[in-house]
Amino acid sequence: MIGMEQKNRQYGICGVYCGQCPSGNGRVKMMAGELKRLVDTTRYDWVSEVVKSFSFNEFRKGLEWFSDSQCPMCLNGGGAPCENKKCAPANGLQSCLLCNDYLTCKSTEYQRDVYPFVKEAHSRVKEAGFEKYLEEEQERAKAGVDLMGHLERRFCRTIKLEDM
Repeated sequence: MIGMEQKNRQYGICGVYCGQCPSGNGRVKMMAGELKRLVDTTRYDWVSEVVKSFSFNEFRKGLEWFSDSQCPMCLNGGGAPCENKKCAPANGLQSCLLCNDYLTCKSTEYQRDVYPFVKEAHSRVKEAGFEKYLEEEQERAKAGVDLMGHLERRFCRTIKLEDM
């Protein structure tokens, strides 16, 4: 079996599978790097003169940061600061998904709200076991499943530069 150790590094203690997250799987880093290359090649530094509210230098700094960064995921020391990183290990659990209180726990309230599919993940872990669940999520990630569709519906909005 390809080291469960390596596979386990792809999940967040909170129940979100980081291997499907664009920050964790490197997609943001790769796309920011590509956009940075494109912007530099086509020389968009003139935009600040046309759209006064736009700072090309700040935009470029942001691209630089994103293209040099990738979330190492919480099991590798990254991810957002959260109580789950303390709580699950303190209770002898690999993941919050293994906790009987997952669906009512204050520490997983954010995940249940922002990523409601973690409720199904909790049920799947109860049904099939944690290792099987991780294998399934890894296969889904390999097949191209990611969190983008969910996150786009939840957080994306259209912004017109003229309105800024």
